[in-house]
Amino acid sequence: MLPIGTVAPDFEADTTEGRIRFHEWLGNSWGVLFSHPKDYTPVCTTELGAMAGLASEFAKRNVKVLAISVDPVDSHHGWSKDIAEVTGHAVNYPMIADPELKISKLYGMLPASAGDTSQGRTAADNATVRTVFVIGPDKQIKLVLAYPMTTGRNFDEILRVIDSLQLTAQKKLATPANWKPGEKAIIAGSVTNDAAKELFPQGWDSPKPYIRYVEVK
Repeated sequence: MLPIGTVAPDFEADTTEGRIRFHEWLGNSWGVLFSHPKDYTPVCTTELGAMAGLASEFAKRNVKVLAISVDPVDSHHGWSKDIAEVTGHAVNYPMIADPELKISKLYGMLPASAGDTSQGRTAADNATVRTVFVIGPDKQIKLVLAYPMTTGRNFDEILRVIDSLQLTAQKKLATPANWKPGEKAIIAGSVTNDAAKELFPQGWDSPKPYIRYVEVK
């Protein structure tokens, strides 16, 4: 699996909204690339609908959403109808086709030995193609989350992480466990107290010398 901090590999692919080159398509936006082992699988059906229902939340954070499943585009179009019917949300973002498994291998979700076709492969064969990548405008991977096939993803958590990533990209801060927007953050350990006084003149709470909680404005 690709590690955090590396550049997300660029690729060209057919999608339900036409052919794209990934880096060009992403532009100056943040991105969420989330993968699925096969079309017409039950948990993934609920996930793609849930993501579609959160379109406005991702848009206001300048985040583009891109799904990938190993099946071809025609299959994606058929599956999209089921997703809308089951969840009440029509898919409103591109779905990548990866029938030759090239992108799944490129992103480390399948080994080179997986072959070069999705035909004949079951969802269980592709069980490791259930990963969320959050990618920054600099094209670097900021988050990697891999899920088992039996556990649906929590996209509220993805939004929470993006809020943290965007905050800490702008300010010398980190966020504590279970942090949500509006709550206190932690001054980054790399910031000296003298520098912190200039950056955060409102002051901070320090239960330990190495923990400095500060209100975020």
